[in-house]
Amino acid sequence: MNEGKGFSLSRRNLLKSAVLAGAGAGLKGVCGSQPVAAAPLAVPGPSARAPEVSYEPMIGVPFSALETVRVGIIGIGGRGTFHLRDLLQIDHVQVTALCDIVKEKAERGGKLVEEAGQKTPALYTKDERDFENLCQRDDVDLVYVVTPWEWHAPMALSAMNNGKLVGVEVPGVKTLAECWQMVEASGKNRRHCILLENCCYGENELLVLTMIRAGALGDIKHAEAAYDHDLRAELFANRGEGLWRRTEHTQRDGNLYPTHGLGPVARYMDINRGDRFDYLVSMSSVEKGLSLYRAEHVPQGDPRWSESYKCGDVNTSLIKTVRGRTIMLQHDTCSPRPYDRINLVSGTKGIFRDYPPRFFFDGMKGPEDGHGWDESIDKYKEKYTHPLWRQYGEPARSRGGHGGMDHVMNERLIQCIRQGMVPDMDVYDLTSWAAPGPLSELSVAQGSAPVKFPDFTSGRWRELRRES
Repeated sequence: MNEGKGFSLSRRNLLKSAVLAGAGAGLKGVCGSQPVAAAPLAVPGPSARAPEVSYEPMIGVPFSALETVRVGIIGIGGRGTFHLRDLLQIDHVQVTALCDIVKEKAERGGKLVEEAGQKTPALYTKDERDFENLCQRDDVDLVYVVTPWEWHAPMALSAMNNGKLVGVEVPGVKTLAECWQMVEASGKNRRHCILLENCCYGENELLVLTMIRAGALGDIKHAEAAYDHDLRAELFANRGEGLWRRTEHTQRDGNLYPTHGLGPVARYMDINRGDRFDYLVSMSSVEKGLSLYRAEHVPQGDPRWSESYKCGDVNTSLIKTVRGRTIMLQHDTCSPRPYDRINLVSGTKGIFRDYPPRFFFDGMKGPEDGHGWDESIDKYKEKYTHPLWRQYGEPARSRGGHGGMDHVMNERLIQCIRQGMVPDMDVYDLTSWAAPGPLSELSVAQGSAPVKFPDFTSGRWRELRRES
């Protein structure tokens, strides 16, 4: 594992670091291209396994308290600019450095910092490795990584290897090898790496988490999660994510974006805090959505007609936990449909299902057939609204950001750092929630064979603990 400014990973090599690299030995003889009854579990190969090093885990480790949190942000596009504006409104945050390969974006961000009454930040715009210079600054405590997916891991690694805390946008990693690199860097450098999974801080998600911990749904046994979001227009746009995100569909077939739906239900189930993901099976539908959209919206002769889309429109995965619970996880960004993360959790006393939010409890009688949903979530808020929404809910709603969840997430991270608290999520959550991406690719490629999850906690998942 390279450390500090010696760390280097080229853009081309990163794109080529496919999930299947090194997995041949582990998959040989498991199954062919067709499903096989009672197939043994496929195990990722050596390149995707734990490094042969020793380091103390970061489980349960509090931040070192800081009076002022000095932040550097890598990526000042739409999402990065939102984080910048939001962080500038949080007390005891100072933005000291910004990085973007588009100079105008970094300069625009710098003016926002000045307008907020802070000192002009240092700008890094020289080339696509200039982020390494930001990570080496002495006046940066926390680095936000808000860039295309291929850069999440190398930028987060550079930050940790230079002694910085990290908040990295989702999905955080693309390969199992990157998962282990992140775990190793966090442990060796004693620096937390936090996935900026805003959906874990949604008002409904935290209300349901509070209800579960109060026992209102009983023992949890099943959940369903998704990222079902029609992004066809965005994927074909000549700006923003359209410049890079569609490429993922030409290279991979699986769940490309698992954490938005999976993060909240993993918290419902205390994953890595008494339970963990054991294995996964996955299958993808036929690819139709992007090809049809291109035919209808992209003129012949456009370079995008040379693309071949590999990823099936709908990927569905099933996860089994060590304690025997189940999760259905889905991804679909290529179909005409309303936005939906499903966010379902089923227990021995009742069930919650979002979009729209509704409950059913044991013994409840519906208006006609005796089995109707209770769609009045507001009546549960007085008792079960999470403390973070009681504290930050009013400013969060006024500042926007996915219904306020973004602001609650940023406020909470800064709060934890300033008060020297254990973070709500750590690098083990990041890697566990992102791992269904590469694992689903392995399973799909092997005819939906079951694939084992690595234990990124090295056995520490058995420890019962709860943060927020």
